[in-house]
Amino acid sequence: MKYFSFPTELPGQVASAARQAGQRAGRTGRLFRQLVQRALDSVQEVLRAEVQNGHARLVVDFLTDKALPAARVLLLERMTASLLLRLGLRGAFMSNVVGWVLPFVLEKLFQVARSSGLLAKIEANPTVADTLARLEELRHATARLIFPDGDTGAVVLTDEEANELLSKQSET
Repeated sequence: MKYFSFPTELPGQVASAARQAGQRAGRTGRLFRQLVQRALDSVQEVLRAEVQNGHARLVVDFLTDKALPAARVLLLERMTASLLLRLGLRGAFMSNVVGWVLPFVLEKLFQVARSSGLLAKIEANPTVADTLARLEELRHATARLIFPDGDTGAVVLTDEEANELLSKQSET
């Protein structure tokens, strides 16, 4: 990781604006992460409900993109409604946000489902408990794909903390 400081000859107003932009970008990243996590939870909730209702084949067909158009639309509507309820907001803005976040999450889910072999495992063991366990695995694998550094504990350092770490590294 590279770390840099603002040049000292930078006017105060410009430096302040740059710091504020960085802080806002950090908050936006956290909000995006929360939004994507809620979208993933909504998708998982709908797929789990379908499996528990005895429609495991529909879930597998949906994940392999072989579901009938009417079934696909019904599942997507349920996922959208679930996500809107999770967000707790209404209006055109939230519908637009859901309109670009949900397809992103679904594409990553499909990508993981195709590449991981979980669909073959679901088809091999069609019990409800096994299918629910595989869906949970799929959810975790998708989250790791979207947020590869989710468990690293990475944090943004202040100037003092960064200088201290850099001095420790140069001593060793």
